[in-house]
Amino acid sequence: LDAVLLRLADYTEQRHQMRTTLMLALLYPLIMALVAIAVITTLLVAVVPKIVEQFDHLGQTLPASTRFLIASSEFLNNYGLLILVGVALSSLVWMNTLRQPKVRLKYDEKLLQLPVIGKVARSINTARFARTLSILNSSAVPLLDAMRISSDVLDNTHMRRMLAEAAGRVREGTSLRAALDATKLFPPMMLHMIASGEKSGQLDSMLERAANSQDKEFETQVSVTLKIFEPLMLVTMAGVVFFIVVSILQPILAMNNFVGGH
Repeated sequence: LDAVLLRLADYTEQRHQMRTTLMLALLYPLIMALVAIAVITTLLVAVVPKIVEQFDHLGQTLPASTRFLIASSEFLNNYGLLILVGVALSSLVWMNTLRQPKVRLKYDEKLLQLPVIGKVARSINTARFARTLSILNSSAVPLLDAMRISSDVLDNTHMRRMLAEAAGRVREGTSLRAALDATKLFPPMMLHMIASGEKSGQLDSMLERAANSQDKEFETQVSVTLKIFEPLMLVTMAGVVFFIVVSILQPILAMNNFVGGH
């Protein structure tokens, strides 16, 4: 019992550390995104209308970019609050909709198909499954019961369903490696390590090593994604601000040229 409790304590600590790492990693880009949205919204709602008033007396056709900027500013001033309320209500409706089992199952299935988010979700859940199965297997829990319990700790309902089907294949005599391979959720290296553990009789240790490998892959994926996202966010924000500045300067420069020509 003492050995099992120590492994459970290590497992709980590892999950807490991973969750903390993920939250800290997402905090900076989230703040950047909120600041970017706030700055751009302030420019369009408060700054642009005051500058645009200076163009009313020109009596000339404004550039297309300036007209688009004016239309965007007017739209936000007229409907910005309604959009904010609509987004909040839509979020509440969507959260309530996700509580329906069929909708949540379909959503989780589509989530796994996304390019980056899906890969991260698979890494987190497969590592959690492998680590839980390792603890249960080393504690003399029957494999089928261990698979059922390990699948219940996953967040993704589609993966739970696929792993329940995998448990059914194991019950019919299929090896664990073949049953997990049929789900198309586990990476080849992880399946190879599980097959090696089955043949050598050291399944629990190989499952733990596979979980550690998945955790490291997850940390790498998050690090690479954030390194790509941060400069992309800066470039996007700079591009929008540059567009606003150019759209304001174009009529001013045109007016100066008109005055200088006369």
